[in-house]
Amino acid sequence: MAFPAHLLPSIFGILGNIISFCVFLAPVPTFYRIYKKKSTEGFQSVPYSVALFSCMLLLYYGYLKTENGMMIITINSIGCAIETIYIVLFLFYATKEALISTIKLLAFFNILSYGLIVGTTLLATLNGPQRVAVVGWICAVFSVCVFAAPLSIMRLVIKTKSVEYMPFSLSFFLTLCAVTWFFYGLLIKDYYVATPNVLGFIFGITQMILYMIYKDKKKRVKPTVQEQDVPVPAVVDLGEILEMYEKAGVGSGVMLEIQEKASVEPRVLIEMQENSGVEDEAGCDKKEMDRVSLDLDSEMVIISSVA
Repeated sequence: MAFPAHLLPSIFGILGNIISFCVFLAPVPTFYRIYKKKSTEGFQSVPYSVALFSCMLLLYYGYLKTENGMMIITINSIGCAIETIYIVLFLFYATKEALISTIKLLAFFNILSYGLIVGTTLLATLNGPQRVAVVGWICAVFSVCVFAAPLSIMRLVIKTKSVEYMPFSLSFFLTLCAVTWFFYGLLIKDYYVATPNVLGFIFGITQMILYMIYKDKKKRVKPTVQEQDVPVPAVVDLGEILEMYEKAGVGSGVMLEIQEKASVEPRVLIEMQENSGVEDEAGCDKKEMDRVSLDLDSEMVIISSVA
């Protein structure tokens, strides 16, 4: 028995509703993360603001249609509710700059632009089919904006080489949703629904390719500073050293020198001179000098030298 072709629009419409619902739920992990960290981090509100505006337009378009409008009305009613929740959460945890930016977007798209479109099409001298056509083209344009909105996230992925802020689930369901609604629009001959989903499919595939390219990139590791053990400077008691040498019968004449090793380690050199009783050819006494070398981080070493 042949499959009844008249059921295909309903089947694709139901599938479109189910998959679109999954698309609306795809950002839930993102907003759970925002809730846990109490911060919007690098996430942007543009996709959610534009998605809410698109849902509102499609909801209006569905009410204007005399037939095949129920599938559009059901899913976009759900979409408006979910996107509103997302935006409220975003505003609650957003920084001051992100908060101001989001409010401007909402004021421009969801209040000014939407009010202007609805008011103009209702007050204009248009019959039913003409009003549907005008609103349909407007919906087609802004449906493209919904698919193009993640372009800012794609630019961030390429710049940072990280897919942290572009969930794969959202890209996957956007692509699947575009395919389903394309066939639904084609079957009911509603090209205002079918046409933008071609571009949606292209954007979705591009996002998944970017995800596959950058998903295994290692995150940049911030350099860590480790504490090193620094030898505590030794305190040299010169009094004890002089007393030690006096007991050893070493004469006076103490000269201190501060030198450095080749490894740039400070050393304290204590030179003591002693008359050896040996005269040179000029009749002068040779002086024998004992040099005491103290390393600040090692034991004392006595070096004998003759001047």
